[in-house]
Amino acid sequence: MNIELQLQTALQTAFQSLYQLAIAPPALQAPRKDLACDYAITTFAYAKELRKNPEEVAQNVGLFLKENTEIVAEIEVIKGFLNITLSKAIWAKTLQTLAETDIFENIAPKNEKVMVEYSSPNTNKPLHLGHLRNNFLGYSVSQILKAAGFEVMMVNLVNDRGIHICKSMQAYLLEGKNQTPQELGIKGDKLVGDFYVRYDKIFKEQVQELIQKGNTQEEAEKKAPILLQAQDLLRKWEQNDPDTVALWERMNGWVYEGFAQTYQTIGVTFDKYYYESNTYLLGKDLVEEGLKSGLFFKKENGSVWIDLTAEGLDEKLLLRGDGTSVYITQDMGTADLKFKDFPMQKSIYVVGNEQDYHFKVLQLIMKKMGRSYADGIYHLSYGMVELPHGKMKSREGTVVDADDLIAEMVQIAKKGTEEAEFAKSEDLSIEQKQKLYQALALGALKYYLLRVEPKKKMLFNPEESIDFHGNSGVYIQFNHARIRSILRKAKAENIDFSAYLYQNLTELSSIEIELLKMLTQYAAKIEEAAQNYAPSVVANYLYEIAKTFSRFYSEHSVLGEKQEAKRAFRLALIQKVGQYLYNLGNLLGMEMPEKM
Repeated sequence: MNIELQLQTALQTAFQSLYQLAIAPPALQAPRKDLACDYAITTFAYAKELRKNPEEVAQNVGLFLKENTEIVAEIEVIKGFLNITLSKAIWAKTLQTLAETDIFENIAPKNEKVMVEYSSPNTNKPLHLGHLRNNFLGYSVSQILKAAGFEVMMVNLVNDRGIHICKSMQAYLLEGKNQTPQELGIKGDKLVGDFYVRYDKIFKEQVQELIQKGNTQEEAEKKAPILLQAQDLLRKWEQNDPDTVALWERMNGWVYEGFAQTYQTIGVTFDKYYYESNTYLLGKDLVEEGLKSGLFFKKENGSVWIDLTAEGLDEKLLLRGDGTSVYITQDMGTADLKFKDFPMQKSIYVVGNEQDYHFKVLQLIMKKMGRSYADGIYHLSYGMVELPHGKMKSREGTVVDADDLIAEMVQIAKKGTEEAEFAKSEDLSIEQKQKLYQALALGALKYYLLRVEPKKKMLFNPEESIDFHGNSGVYIQFNHARIRSILRKAKAENIDFSAYLYQNLTELSSIEIELLKMLTQYAAKIEEAAQNYAPSVVANYLYEIAKTFSRFYSEHSVLGEKQEAKRAFRLALIQKVGQYLYNLGNLLGMEMPEKM
């Protein structure tokens, strides 16, 4: 049992013994910074229930703990707050318990299923900086939920059809000369994205020509030949025209190969892929179901709607007058399909905040249709990522390609590593150095994008994200590598740090105790992060452990400590800290290098 659970259990026993009052495990608070104690609890609510003075209750409970437990050394009562100082001896035993328990494996299953849908790229362009935040969020939330005991399925709904895909196809037909990515030496997703940009340029040129011939801006934009050609391609695709479908399959195949390379580079995976081309018609059956029940209604032009004005929203189009689907129609059908494949209690959609309204409508419609999973629909909304020079636009070619950004980050990591003092401390081969730069670059990216709450819009600066001394992924990775280096040296010198050497140690410094306190918070932090779908909780906890270890290392010698018990304790402590850094980093998708 960890120290916080022991203390909570002791407090429950105290209230039961003194007042015959059964209480839930009390919340342990951090004490005031000017007090030299370990934990504090407030007794005001208990005193009110007992109709007694809070200070008297705190005093009595504190004395009971001091007289009846081995873990409490001192108490101090300030008004209704009971401040508790734990016995020094308990901390060495706490480390022993942590060393003997694999907290990362002993997870109580929640017996709940959660589906996390993330990435959801369009097949008309490569993944970009915004996609990176999406992918890192989705992957990290999935890992955190697994760590908290949930059964998780990670899925990717690929937007592989529609007018935007046909725009890239039409530009390729006009200018592609039937060339392949292999012939041009370019990734397939990048090539298709280039033609999407090329489409926009041709479209704007044609619009200007039409305006010069006397058309208004609106008329010109509707009459542009390349747009009409793309619309014709979409109709042919929906009619299953062989040549159109063959081109669509060919170009999408190029994109999938490119996506697969990027996914492998950034270290994200999926259990299942869904494709819009297979799901966009599914919602039509649900529209018929809603019409029969009277939940939906038709207008004179044949379009189908639902009235959500009573819920503070508006009337929502579900099917156009010509019978074609809209996005909400597809998502309704896909929601049913996903539940059939994986009967989950929670369905998390990792999608940008521009879709907040869309997901409110989706959840409300599925509730009204009586779907059991509707309450579990959750939109993990996140803010856009911008660069110092402003907002990115795919069609104008101003998007920062994910592959290009990672390559730039690798170069920044290489430069920073070569300039750092530790660059020559480890004998690394050229191949090992390249892997290190890649790990540092991706670690910096992931940590930078995950350390803030998802809802916040972000300004991303590549140079700032790789900071070897501040609040960064590289700083955390360096402290992990430093721990591994110390442990390698201890092993080489055959230094024993078994628990029996330090289990009775009582002379611990405040920074050693602070590190141990932080380690005991693991279960609570993981639960908090899982309940709030917040990788930022894990990221900040990870940084605090790394920062506290760094302070410990600057204040104490480890291998140079002459007293055997203290040396053994410190080695066992940093070994456990290293494990926490490694495992918490994994929850963010960060690789923790052994050497730097």
